[in-house]
Amino acid sequence: MVDSCGLVTVKNEPVPLKSIAVEVSVQGHVATVSSTLQYENQEKSPLEAIFVFPLPGEAAVCRFSAKIGQTEVVAEVQEKQKAQEQYDDALSSGQQAFLLEESDESPDVFKLSVGSLPPGEKASVSLDYVTELAVQADDSLRLCLPAVLNPRYQPQGTDSGSDGSAQVSSVPAGSVPYSLSLSARVSSPHPISRVESNCPLDPLNYLNTEKTQATVSLAAGHQFDRDVELLLYYQDTHQPTAIVEAGQASAKPGSLMGDPVVMLSLYPEFPKDVMSSLTSHGEFLFVVDRSGSMGCPMHNGSGAQDRIGSARDTLLLLLKSLPMGCYFNIIGFGSSYKSFFPKSVEYSQKTMDEALQKMKGMSADLGGTEILQPLKHIYSQPCLPDQPRQLFLFTDGEVRNTKEVLDLVKTNAGSHRCFSFGIGEGASTALISGVAKQAGGHAQFITGQDRMQPKVMQSLRFALQPAVVDISVKWNVPKEVSVTPLSPPIRVLFQGQRALLYAQLTGESSGDTEGSVTVKYSLAEQPVENQLSFSLKPAEDTGLTVHRLGARTLIRSLEVEEREQDGEKEGVKEKVVELSVQSGVSSAFTAFIAVHKGDGEALQGQLLRRQVPTPMLYHSPMPMILVCSMAHFSPMPIMMGCGMALSSPEPIMSGSSMNMLMDVQADMYTPGEGLTFSEKSTLEDFDSPAPTSKPARDPLLQLISLQKASGSWGLEAALAEVLGKTEEEVAKPKPAQVDHEVWATVLALVWLYGFKMEAQEEWQFLAMKAASWIQAQKVASVSECVQAGNNLLGCQVQKDTLGL
Repeated sequence: MVDSCGLVTVKNEPVPLKSIAVEVSVQGHVATVSSTLQYENQEKSPLEAIFVFPLPGEAAVCRFSAKIGQTEVVAEVQEKQKAQEQYDDALSSGQQAFLLEESDESPDVFKLSVGSLPPGEKASVSLDYVTELAVQADDSLRLCLPAVLNPRYQPQGTDSGSDGSAQVSSVPAGSVPYSLSLSARVSSPHPISRVESNCPLDPLNYLNTEKTQATVSLAAGHQFDRDVELLLYYQDTHQPTAIVEAGQASAKPGSLMGDPVVMLSLYPEFPKDVMSSLTSHGEFLFVVDRSGSMGCPMHNGSGAQDRIGSARDTLLLLLKSLPMGCYFNIIGFGSSYKSFFPKSVEYSQKTMDEALQKMKGMSADLGGTEILQPLKHIYSQPCLPDQPRQLFLFTDGEVRNTKEVLDLVKTNAGSHRCFSFGIGEGASTALISGVAKQAGGHAQFITGQDRMQPKVMQSLRFALQPAVVDISVKWNVPKEVSVTPLSPPIRVLFQGQRALLYAQLTGESSGDTEGSVTVKYSLAEQPVENQLSFSLKPAEDTGLTVHRLGARTLIRSLEVEEREQDGEKEGVKEKVVELSVQSGVSSAFTAFIAVHKGDGEALQGQLLRRQVPTPMLYHSPMPMILVCSMAHFSPMPIMMGCGMALSSPEPIMSGSSMNMLMDVQADMYTPGEGLTFSEKSTLEDFDSPAPTSKPARDPLLQLISLQKASGSWGLEAALAEVLGKTEEEVAKPKPAQVDHEVWATVLALVWLYGFKMEAQEEWQFLAMKAASWIQAQKVASVSECVQAGNNLLGCQVQKDTLGL
């Protein structure tokens, strides 16, 4: 029996990964993240450790090294198959080797292989990546360090592939045998107001009196029960900026790494009169994940609502906020998909009531997360004339065929905008951010104690904004300098949101050292122009961060082009490999490889393979252990929430059962009553969560549920109850000449503005709709109505505040 030190695997094997230390350096809108993983072989034979882990989908891995004893080996980027062969050759000859590769299915999952670690040997592995920070609804910048890798659903009938994502070994979050430490240094041109996190932090430490530099650390004892999220708040974040970074001295002039690269952060400001007019047109398609994992709680705290319940409440808000005259439909998906209506219907009291009724029965009961088929169905439906298609996608993002989904969205990008919402810890950043980016929308992540509703309503505001069309970018530089764009053309702009552009600058100007970029577009048939000037003189050394982000942007575009051509267009893959090798940035077609030849003596003994477990969220008191496919169904544990266990070193299932097993692996299941396998079992047998007790209904949601599609409220007992009055108390102060419906609508608005201002972002559109309805009634005594409402409810809301 193996001598167990610390946590061991199910077969009593020590886990060789002992700790992860992360250092973050933030420069304004971008971050460099350096992670060091400490390994130790506590067994009596040479060891190979396999670790499959998540990274942000938009990250560019740019350095990988390993240290054995006092010797450091820096990895080089090679074509993926060549790197894999070199790794296998090194192991077979008894050498130590380290391989880091991106999953073939999803760019936010990586596999790290540490090979031929001798008995008693320690090794540290370091990897660096650079990433852009996403702008949030409250103008903060979000840095997410994914700690949780939930299993990704593998669609029925598809090849599970041989990449790392099929080989995840997982344990419940909180039971992870290795530790995590994190420290961050933040620098900004603007003062840093504060840093917040969903995890406990040590106090923020300012390094200068201007408060433009600070350090912050994660408090000790992180439980791996959530992704680590840092929210950075700067003063004056909406200032457009330009950074020109000098090329690498050792690189060839004229190459991407040898020339300066500019990164532009643009914040377009739209005319206020245009922004105040929200569109009344559109086809709104709400696509909601109904897989079993949506039955999990939103967070691990007490009283947490389940994800599907939060989605239902959000749909209520969305339906009540839609403008009259638009069209809508709701599609739920899992292993199959179901539409509320055969095709989109016009928004009216009748269709809204019908949808609300169907919504009551909407639960997490449709199996695994198969998103491709519902999207294909939507794209097969013709767009409606003069009704721009707006897609709202709600999912916990646990799919394996991410690249296939993104390619489908990009192919249909011209017909719609997509607003995506990643729900819960471990949602795939590649999927959530990718579909929004490909379809010209906006991505939001709902984690920890976040409420879904305000984030979704911010995206609805974007969807209701007039569309920006005819976007053009013109570079104005001296004639000796040429500009090569690295970013794809800008296809979408939103008020208050950042657009990032990268470009390579070739050549030098003897005189003029200034350049500028002009962005022109049309908004509500009005021409708009924004200009940003910048110095062509490179800034101080920034560690090639901008070059690497620019290279990553170009690599991702070329990868999509290669997949669209199905590999038939010659030279695209080769160009990606060349660019990846030149820039040192990872790609789908390359990998990092490091070989330590040591003293040249081959290691003795059989090489053991060990999976390093990855944290995964569960909401079950009993783990399930499943055999997951390695090359020969090796006995690596997958811990899942199901109260049953299977373990065998030999293949024990037919192909069809193995597919079904992978389906079970893919989503989290709520404990059932004595679950068993059979050849004819389907995913749905396992993926239906047990009902959870519902918290008391929020008065705000009660009030919203009473609003009519037109925007008005009826004078009824349910409204009086929300207002905390009896029917008689509500009816008595009504001005004599005022209609009951007008009076009820004024009372609802006074209550919202008097008692629920902290949630205004959630109800602002339905309040605007209510005010428009009142104005359309041409009521002569609105002021008297508002005053009577204030007296009844004990408020002091002004008529102008209500939009009247």
